[in-house]
Amino acid sequence: MQAIHQPLHRQKQAEQRLSQTPGPNRGRKPDFRAMVQNKEMQSALGSGLLMLIAWGTAPYFGTLSIMLYIVAYAVGGWTKAKEGIETLVKERDLDVNLLMIAASLGAAAIGYWNEGAMLIFIFALSGALESYATERSHKDISSLLALKPETALRIEDGQMNLVAIDDLEPGDLLLVKPGELIPADGVVYRGSSFINQSSITGESLPVDKVAGDEVYAGTVNGEGALYVEVTKSAEGSLFGKIIKMVEEAQAEVPDSQRFMERFEGIYARFVVGVTLLVIAGTPLLLGWTWNEAFYKAMVFLVVASPCALVSSIMPVMLSAMSSSARRGILFKGGAHMENMARTRVVAFDKTGTLTMGTPQVTDIITAEHVDRAQLLAAVAAIENLSMHPLARAIVDQANKENITLQEAEHVQALTGWGIEGTVNDVVWSIGKTDVLRSMQSEKMTGSNVDPDEHDVNPVKVSSEWGDVCSRLEGEGKTVSAVMADGELVGLIAMRDMVRPQAAAAVKKLEAMGVKVAMLTGDRARSASVIARETGVNMVYADLLPGDKVKQVQALRKQYGPVLMVGDGVNDAPALAAATVGMGMGLSGSGTALEVADAVLMNDNIEEIAWVIGQARRAQRTVKQNMFFAITVILALIVGNFLQDVALPLGVVGHEGSTILVILNGLRLLR
Repeated sequence: MQAIHQPLHRQKQAEQRLSQTPGPNRGRKPDFRAMVQNKEMQSALGSGLLMLIAWGTAPYFGTLSIMLYIVAYAVGGWTKAKEGIETLVKERDLDVNLLMIAASLGAAAIGYWNEGAMLIFIFALSGALESYATERSHKDISSLLALKPETALRIEDGQMNLVAIDDLEPGDLLLVKPGELIPADGVVYRGSSFINQSSITGESLPVDKVAGDEVYAGTVNGEGALYVEVTKSAEGSLFGKIIKMVEEAQAEVPDSQRFMERFEGIYARFVVGVTLLVIAGTPLLLGWTWNEAFYKAMVFLVVASPCALVSSIMPVMLSAMSSSARRGILFKGGAHMENMARTRVVAFDKTGTLTMGTPQVTDIITAEHVDRAQLLAAVAAIENLSMHPLARAIVDQANKENITLQEAEHVQALTGWGIEGTVNDVVWSIGKTDVLRSMQSEKMTGSNVDPDEHDVNPVKVSSEWGDVCSRLEGEGKTVSAVMADGELVGLIAMRDMVRPQAAAAVKKLEAMGVKVAMLTGDRARSASVIARETGVNMVYADLLPGDKVKQVQALRKQYGPVLMVGDGVNDAPALAAATVGMGMGLSGSGTALEVADAVLMNDNIEEIAWVIGQARRAQRTVKQNMFFAITVILALIVGNFLQDVALPLGVVGHEGSTILVILNGLRLLR
């Protein structure tokens, strides 16, 4: 097959497209410059600066101080006032934004300019931090769309025409060159190659494809040219369905967000109603003067303002997110940290998550008369001309053992089987073990063997080779047969290795009462071996992306909130469907990182147990803050009506409780 002699850099480039697409925050520390560049943050900081200047000039230049306060009000409160008015006009509802502006203006109306400006500053600052976190938490599928092929070579009337993939229809015949992405779901019409389809199926190793085999859009062709007959349109392809599933998962609104939106409207209407009742009703019912009633109403507006309640959540979440970042775990928003605390099941992808994602040589078995180093040197010399991952694993093993590679001659691919070449006048062949089995079968029946069946010479086989091969495959390893001049002289076994910290990570999670599951597109035999080594009890294998989504949904229904950990494009729908999706930062694809709610930057899955514990601590802190804030607000409200609480005292109590809940949240920075 002539593809062996074509430039190999094209295959490298194609495979890198699946793994090197930049993801958000990949390899970077939290971007504080971007935070300061946020418009809402600039407005909040500007408001605070103007408030300090106005406060400093008040004893000397009263008029100038008031003018500066007015500017501070406008700078810090304009965005919130606009949002509140839009909500009032378009949705005919009140929200906390309008309530805070009203409280600040009320304070100013009775002469307490600084207190009102402080309310606006703190509320604007909290809103800016929340806006920044929300902006970072937005799930973007731009990198997923970037992997989608745009054009295809369609064969029409003996000619090749470059067409858009949206114009492809079932029955079209396409040419896919080596190293290119498969443009559409289809069936191989002619040709053979290996396909890296881990982006779709999650299989750890490339799959050899020959005529009649199915291929998927978005997967990477290997070293051979393929003629593919289209079976599905772009919208109906598996790749298109992945995009659709991610978009549907993004549109889902969390229940906690719906609750907060309902509570905000109810709270604002209640406070405004009580304020109007105090102003209009108390002079008639209690005989208060209008000035006294208005003062009481303004104090109520100030002490009932929800600054402490608002600050009960975001500072805690931001602190927890900051401490997590120092451990190599980046969250895209406080809501995801909150959801992390509720995790009851952690579902791991296998390839690239529980395992390293690249095959390594584990066993080299040789015949008695064959030197192990000689066999490895010859095989590596031939495989050095191939970019197949199994070939690279053999070459890497030779390099580890400091074996000098000799020159290989007459190297050629053996269609659907392996590769062959000559080293030191000996013809070496490396490929699948199905030849071994067929030769054993023919030997047992006593029939002749057709040497053209697999394009290799008949193999001299003993029963011991078959037993060794079965044992190695039973351990979840991929086995290649090695022949010298037609005689079976060795077996080389390779396997995707388990991450060193995988077993400890599973053990820590189970000690916390969290169940652990494995979701993989790989074969059940390989999955079960990895499960035994890592201690995972729940194993689900042979899953396509849609199957992973269904399994995540089933786990959520049976056990509760699910944390999905994955690294590939095929994991994107499951990451989006889970309560929290976590992508692998070092080995993960750009798509997985874009869709994920959190990113494990150092790929140390042992940190997952720690971050769940930190999230639970943050949840407890939020509850403490909210209880304290509500208690203070209620105490100040009751004191305002039963006792004469001065407005400055109300502001001190209100702002003091806000500062205390913020400081309590900052404890999570440790």
